[in-house]
Amino acid sequence: MSLFESEATGQQPLAARMRPRRLGEVIGQNHIIGPGSPLVDLIAGSGGSSVLLWGPPGTGKTTLARLVATERGATFNELSAVSATIKDVRAVVEQGRRERELYARDSVLFIDEIHRFSKTQQDALLPAVENGWVVLVGATTENPSFAVIPALLSRSLLVPLHPLEQSDVQQVLQRALADERGLGGAVTLTDEAAELIARMAGGDARKALTTLEAAAAGDIAQVDVALVEQVLQQSAPRYDRAGDRHYDVTSALIKSIRGSDVDAALHYLAIMLSAGEDPRFISRRLVILASEDIGVADHTSLLLATAAHEAVSFVGLPEAGHTLAHATIHLALAPKSNAVKEALLAAQADVAAGRTGPVPAALRDGSTASARADGAGRGYRYPHDYPQGIVAQQYAPDVAVGRRYYLPSSHGNEARAAAALDRVRQELAGEGQVPPEA
Repeated sequence: MSLFESEATGQQPLAARMRPRRLGEVIGQNHIIGPGSPLVDLIAGSGGSSVLLWGPPGTGKTTLARLVATERGATFNELSAVSATIKDVRAVVEQGRRERELYARDSVLFIDEIHRFSKTQQDALLPAVENGWVVLVGATTENPSFAVIPALLSRSLLVPLHPLEQSDVQQVLQRALADERGLGGAVTLTDEAAELIARMAGGDARKALTTLEAAAAGDIAQVDVALVEQVLQQSAPRYDRAGDRHYDVTSALIKSIRGSDVDAALHYLAIMLSAGEDPRFISRRLVILASEDIGVADHTSLLLATAAHEAVSFVGLPEAGHTLAHATIHLALAPKSNAVKEALLAAQADVAAGRTGPVPAALRDGSTASARADGAGRGYRYPHDYPQGIVAQQYAPDVAVGRRYYLPSSHGNEARAAAALDRVRQELAGEGQVPPEA
């Protein structure tokens, strides 16, 4: 949802210029801004006096707080829990109390990141909330059931905000392209580029607008996919050229172990030790290799590499060389598989490409009343209630259902893991599922 309010000048970031000035300009979050909703009543001036906005970045918490003030004709005061003190809070509350008594005018106190307030600071807000001296609007990215004191939580309207749908984000982008507060029609955006920005934003309207603004900077008439990719790209790390020999030998050691050439691996290990290399650096590389190039194919490799790292920490050279040689030989002779590494890379690629979504309701933490009211934990099937110890139900978010990240090899223990995985996936698909006993 684009919950952005314009206050101003072209010197402001695009996201700030495009904040909705009225409730009718809000895009998305229909579950909380529909007619007759408690939040709409609050904004209109007929609702309660305290609200907690809970949601991820870029979903409109700040703008909703501002709309509460503008729609009610109230004074707006903003504090950040990162820097505000109890003295700051009391000063705003006192000002609000005077305006209410002298002019019958509401004051909105918006506290961003209210979860960062200590219990004492939150306690200081209670008199203001109970007496209606200010309309308190708190914003948090943390679950209020854990981050906000019960006394304040019980006196507040809890409003959960969700990440925007990609279609909503694209609507935000189109408005920014056309609106005079935004780019005023000076730039066009290809459909493919709009889809990429919306997908990579992950439901964060602010991030989408920031990306658009960066891509449209300078003498640009059209923003295409290549330009967006250029804005989104990350710089690759670089190494000092003076260290080429160091990294070449390290690379050769790892590649020799990966290639199962134990003699070549020992040769490069000897070079590193002779050059006075820190044995802890070598042992850390071996720990990384144990998961990256062996993984489930040999369960003992990570244990041995980790033990070697711990051992060299208190043994020291020259004896630590024997421990490193022990680990190097074991890892070189172990069956190899990069399935663990590839599984993680595949999952990370999906996440980086925006192929993720809300956790299925049945899997969410339902330990608090507010979470349960939002459907958390409802319908969860407890695997231990089933004779197989596995039950068919949706674990992945909708967009990841059916994705296969872990593809085991036929090497070493991983061959047995592959057979077990096939059985587990059949069970999770509901094939041959036996219901729990009554």
